[in-house]
Amino acid sequence: MSVSHYSRAAFVAVAAASLAGCGVNTVPTAEENAKAKWGDVQAAFQERANLIPNLAEVVKASGEQEKAILTGVVEARAKATSPQIQISADDLTDPAKVAAFQAAQNQLSQSLGGLGRLMANVEAYPELKSIANYSTFMSQLEGQENRIRIAIRDYNGAVQNYNTTIRTFPSAIGAKVIYGAKPMVPYQAVSPGAEVAPKVDL
Repeated sequence: MSVSHYSRAAFVAVAAASLAGCGVNTVPTAEENAKAKWGDVQAAFQERANLIPNLAEVVKASGEQEKAILTGVVEARAKATSPQIQISADDLTDPAKVAAFQAAQNQLSQSLGGLGRLMANVEAYPELKSIANYSTFMSQLEGQENRIRIAIRDYNGAVQNYNTTIRTFPSAIGAKVIYGAKPMVPYQAVSPGAEVAPKVDL
């Protein structure tokens, strides 16, 4: 091999190492991981929304107070699943869009919390307690709220990793120069206590 060939190979190796050190691979890897975790968050919220039509069937034979709570839940579900509220992974750097999504989901969580408050005095609503499907539904809902919390925790961890990567030397060089990377928005409660799942114990 000629000296020029060795020089060229050495230059390529040094250039590759320099690019790798500047976050050429770590920035998109961290970004794609955060976007994938956001997909899990959306899926968890969609699964919760899919449970709500079952509630309508369970509450059909109930009294007016139960129906009023159901109406609130159904309306909150409609807002939380509307196309105007849904955001894509590309919108995760837009705080306003993420905040609107969070607010709609938190409103639905609070509406679902009304079910738990309704059942606090079981003796007052024996007809609702006696419906076998109600217990099953509430158990499914509680499990789904746990899955939502886990998905949000994992997403926030991935966002923290991505945001740290794009602000830390030397990856920050590649993040700004090559990708024009912007920080992603973590999922946060927009009202006090909204991060707590609604109590659905019977």
